[in-house]
Amino acid sequence: MNVVIIDYGAGNIKSLQYAFNRLGSSAILTNSPEKIKAADRVIFPGVGQASSAMKMLQKNKLDHLIPSLTQPVLGICLGMQLLCNTSEEGNTKGLGIFDTQVKQFSKNVKVPQVGWNTIENLKSDLFKSINDKAYMYLVHSYYAAINYQTIAHTSYDTIYASALQHNNFYGVQFHPEKSGDVGAQLLKNFLELD
Repeated sequence: MNVVIIDYGAGNIKSLQYAFNRLGSSAILTNSPEKIKAADRVIFPGVGQASSAMKMLQKNKLDHLIPSLTQPVLGICLGMQLLCNTSEEGNTKGLGIFDTQVKQFSKNVKVPQVGWNTIENLKSDLFKSINDKAYMYLVHSYYAAINYQTIAHTSYDTIYASALQHNNFYGVQFHPEKSGDVGAQLLKNFLELD
């Protein structure tokens, strides 16, 4: 299984590579369009600020490449948010794969949300052998609003989309690579998607 992690300078890469190694799959880090297009599975990670991450994607011409991919793609954290239409963070236009907006948590809660929270109402083969209300590890100040592509939700300040799917594109707000056995199961499921 040829797994590629998109390298655009905004990812927590090492822990992701270790997570795939534990599953017996090596994941290479690259920004080469040819290698990304040729991969069996693509991981679109992201840590940091939306508008600066989008500028890095544009600089590497990855903003046009990513939406054209036809194999399974998994956006993680900011990676998922950049696949949405827009983000309030830096008033950023996203890649428009997921038809929803990324909004900032209100001042009523501690921001960022850091730590374990449950994912509920699971609706995808991505969650095979994962129980409803399983705990995943999250670190974020912005969230994707619920829409018709929501395949899991989480409650913090509001009920938001903690996972989204559109065709071959999947997005998760949580960090599967930091979510123990449940996160490992999700990455295994991603590798095994039809």
